[in-house]
Amino acid sequence: MMASIDRSDPVILSHVLAEHRDLFNLMASVRSAFAAEGPPSADQQTQVLACLRRLRAHLAEHFLQEERGGFLEEAVTRVPRLSSAVREIVGQHPLLLAELDGVIERLDAALSADSAWDAAADGFRRFAEHMAAHERSENGVVQEGYNEDLGLVE
Repeated sequence: MMASIDRSDPVILSHVLAEHRDLFNLMASVRSAFAAEGPPSADQQTQVLACLRRLRAHLAEHFLQEERGGFLEEAVTRVPRLSSAVREIVGQHPLLLAELDGVIERLDAALSADSAWDAAADGFRRFAEHMAAHERSENGVVQEGYNEDLGLVE
């Protein structure tokens, strides 16, 4: 019976990889929109806000799934010493959402001001760094809990 707990569940791991791929794609679309040259047009700002809101909705759902159980909880079941790392990861969720909300609010509050665009772009860069650190921690827990190299590179 012990052999079954040592084997990774390909459904769970493929779900983790798909979630991270979706997150990466959403983050990349926002990053590329902010990286466009020249002053932002109203249309660009509207598109970035839409991307940011999609990212926010995706993250909220992703975090909710993690908090209800799933692969992080399973990793702790397999390797109980990971429980403090999982608590720390889950504790970051409200902070990350609040940080992203701040970016959205700054951009939404002053659609016509270039300084608001720059502030939102800087805020998103900081958020992206924090999200990347969060995802690295999460990947570490999953890899250790499932004894599986996800093959994710930074």
